[in-house]
Amino acid sequence: MLPVRALACLAEYTSAMQNSRFASLLPVLPVLAVLGSVTSLSIGTSYAKNLFPLIGAQGTSALRVGFSALFLLLLWRPWRWHTSRADGAAILRYGLTLGLMNLLFYMALRTIPFGIAVAIEFTGPLAVAMFSSRRPIDFVWVGCALTGLVLLLPLDGGQALDPVGVLYALGAALCWALYIIFGKRAGHLHAGHSVSLGLLAASLVVVPVGVVHAGAALLEPKILLAGFMVAVVSSAIPMSLEMMALKRLPKETFGILISMEPAVAALWALLLLHEHLSGLQWLAIGCTVVASVGSTLTARRRPPPAAG
Repeated sequence: MLPVRALACLAEYTSAMQNSRFASLLPVLPVLAVLGSVTSLSIGTSYAKNLFPLIGAQGTSALRVGFSALFLLLLWRPWRWHTSRADGAAILRYGLTLGLMNLLFYMALRTIPFGIAVAIEFTGPLAVAMFSSRRPIDFVWVGCALTGLVLLLPLDGGQALDPVGVLYALGAALCWALYIIFGKRAGHLHAGHSVSLGLLAASLVVVPVGVVHAGAALLEPKILLAGFMVAVVSSAIPMSLEMMALKRLPKETFGILISMEPAVAALWALLLLHEHLSGLQWLAIGCTVVASVGSTLTARRRPPPAAG
């Protein structure tokens, strides 16, 4: 039997080793959080697409946004904060745009592959980044994004993408751009305050459309459970992981990692939905990722404040 002092030393050594291993993982955790967010969003959206035959894209979007709003309202209780009239108007614009973006994106998923829809939607934030800076290098990333869009045309004689689905995805891209602009105007508010009220406003757009389209089918227990799972996996978990990562990662690193979303979405769509893409379509997604990463890397930084 070991002496008490030896046991104490062994316990201290084991604890030190565990703390050392945990400390070595700390820098990696935010990166894993972003990758987990992108993966969770892709899995949740892929699962959501299976609900389309039952309640349509409109009903699925209504359940996702509605449950997400309810979850965040209960989590953050935004009524605890004072909301001025100007802040309320900013949150309303931000939320209505968010709701329309979700609805248009789900409508696009009815007829075009998930990965391609994400790649097209990504042109929205790319456009915001490009218009905010007109340096020569930015035209390179514009060229990459445009090349990606051109490659989505049936240049190889393959099957053309559904034009209505593409238009829905472009509409979602426009809404994403406006969502970023309106979101910055509410950026001084606590994230839980603005996001929870924003999703409440988004539900005012999406839920009525879903109810009109799907009707009483939305109230079936199995549909409600499936919608709740979609909301958790494709909204609650990704948003929570992103908020955690943003606190610990530079914005440039976060932007680079989130730029992987079109490629990750295409991979999960291939595994879960069996959506096979052509070589040119994979190249188009790659161009979008390169444009997003490049734009993030070369984004204009504000100079540090001068010393007093």
